[in-house]
Amino acid sequence: MWWSKSKALGGFFLAALLSSPAWSSIPPQPGTVNYIEGQATIGSRALTEKSLGSAKLDAGQSLSTANGRAEILLTPGIFLRLDDHGAIQMISPGLADTIMTMEKGRAMVEVAAIRPENNVRIGEDGSSVQLLKAGLYDFDADRGVIRVFDGKALVQVADQRIEVKGGHQLTLNAAGKLKSQKFDKKASTDDFYRWVSLRSSYLAEANVDAALGYAGAPGWSAGSWYANGWYGNGWYWDPWFSAYTFIPGDGIFYDPFGWGFYSPWMVYGAPYFGVGYGRGYYHHFGPGYRPHFAAGGRSPGFVGHAYNVPRGSIGGFGRGSAFSGGGFRGVSSGSGFHGGGGGFHGGGGGGRGR
Repeated sequence: MWWSKSKALGGFFLAALLSSPAWSSIPPQPGTVNYIEGQATIGSRALTEKSLGSAKLDAGQSLSTANGRAEILLTPGIFLRLDDHGAIQMISPGLADTIMTMEKGRAMVEVAAIRPENNVRIGEDGSSVQLLKAGLYDFDADRGVIRVFDGKALVQVADQRIEVKGGHQLTLNAAGKLKSQKFDKKASTDDFYRWVSLRSSYLAEANVDAALGYAGAPGWSAGSWYANGWYGNGWYWDPWFSAYTFIPGDGIFYDPFGWGFYSPWMVYGAPYFGVGYGRGYYHHFGPGYRPHFAAGGRSPGFVGHAYNVPRGSIGGFGRGSAFSGGGFRGVSSGSGFHGGGGGFHGGGGGGRGR
């Protein structure tokens, strides 16, 4: 009886996915708007909920926020998030050369995955900042500061090339020869940082939700994909979260907040890491997960290190332990995300309560 109900619900879920206009569309290009709250515009055009997943920045266009925030997709696995009263211009929306320039305000770039062939650059105050590694990057155009919470960036300013590693910042308007300096990462986890972390946690949940659709329901073997829609590493639309999420082609990619982005090969073990590998543990989120900082910003937040786990390096997830004691049971089991209030449609957490 349970399996028949689950199978029926799974069929409904698949039908809902495949009927979504964005599900079967061409994968989004860099500059696609993935989320907004409050006031945001592209040029003179106001963005609304209907803009999500379809509106995009072409070369020369700028996205601006007033009392609001916005999330933009860059190359697969890279999210740019713009704070209040900010503006950023698209210079090149290509996959090989993805270049934007901060015009004012502040933005943070989360890099869960980046390839050597990617040339991802953010301009600020006359500088060009190339992102080299997975991590978290903070751009403050009003103060002329570039911070690297995690990762590594190469900053070109006139005839200077400065390498900025995790835990270091560069002040562009400093006197004399520019040099990166250490900063207190924990003390820098302000309201915008926590909002970025919260957005990241939602998209990690959306990743598991969407990747399970390709991996199959519990009881299926890993890798038995649904026939429709899978094209490997890239952005995938999840209608339950009304957003694109990142699904890697293989392995697991953990971002600096600790959220995991699972390939369909590995998602049946989510959110466990290394079960059957001798050191399995519960990794940050599950059906009852809530962010580890309190609403209202009473916690300093979490600052971690991005890394990935290739499929071949793990000795296999144990299915019995992966699906017990609070682990994900798949979209058809009734213990997923859609009734729990953690995502966009269940009562939120996405807004800032202004």
